[in-house]
Amino acid sequence: MNTENTAEKALENTAVALSASDQANLLDAFEIRVLAVLAEKEATTPDNYPMSLNALVNGCNQLTSRDPVMSLSESAVLEVLDRLAQKKLVGVINQAGARVVKYEHRMRIKWMLEQDRLAALTILMLRGPQTAGEIRSRAGRLHEFATVQALEASLDFLMDKYPPFVARLARAPGNKEARYAHLLSGAEALEQAESAASFNASAGATPQRDRIGALEQEVQSLRSQLDSLTLQFEQFQKQFE
Repeated sequence: MNTENTAEKALENTAVALSASDQANLLDAFEIRVLAVLAEKEATTPDNYPMSLNALVNGCNQLTSRDPVMSLSESAVLEVLDRLAQKKLVGVINQAGARVVKYEHRMRIKWMLEQDRLAALTILMLRGPQTAGEIRSRAGRLHEFATVQALEASLDFLMDKYPPFVARLARAPGNKEARYAHLLSGAEALEQAESAASFNASAGATPQRDRIGALEQEVQSLRSQLDSLTLQFEQFQKQFE
C-alpha cells in the first residue's frame, strides 16, 4: 500500500473512531491557538508563565510563527479560556498578591504528554501541516530533537493515541516528503482545510499558466516581427549592390 492510500485510510479510521463524546471534545481554531500559545510560552518564556490575559492575547495575535495569523480581542480570548477551563485544558491561577489573574494549560496532564510530544503537537497547532524536518527545525525552543527520527518517534506516539492527535497526510504533487497535521479539530475539519488549500493552489496556478501563455505568444509575435524587419533590410541592401 502506498503512502497516499495509507494516509487517506488513517483519516477515514480517525473519523470512525471518534465517538459522540470525542466529538464534544474537539477544539475550534481559537481554542487551539490559545492552548498552543500557552504551551509555547511555558517553554520559551518560563519567567512570565503562567500568562496574563494581555500577554496571551498578544501571543495569539503574533504575526510571526503563526498560521493563520489571527486578530483576537480580549473578550474573545476570555470566552475561549472559559470553554477550555470547562474542558479541563486550562487552569486559572489567582496568585497571592497578584493584581491580575493568570492562565496555564493542562495538556500535559490531561493528555499525558511528555515534553517532546507536547512540543511536536504545539508546533502543528501553531503553524498547520508541516513535514517532519520543518517541525524539528521549528520546535528547538520547546524541545531539542536530536534527529528527525527522534521527532518522528514522537509523531508516531501522537498518531497511535486513541483517538489519534496527529495524522500523516498524503504527499502533495511535487513534494518529496509527507506532511503531518493535528487532529484536535477532527478529521473532517482537516480534510476540509486540505481541500480548500488544494483548490486555492489550483486556482492560483491557472492565472500563472495564462500569464506564461500570453508571454510565449508575445515572444513569438516579436520574433515574427524581427524576421520580417530582417528580410526587409536585406532587400533594401540589395538595391545598392
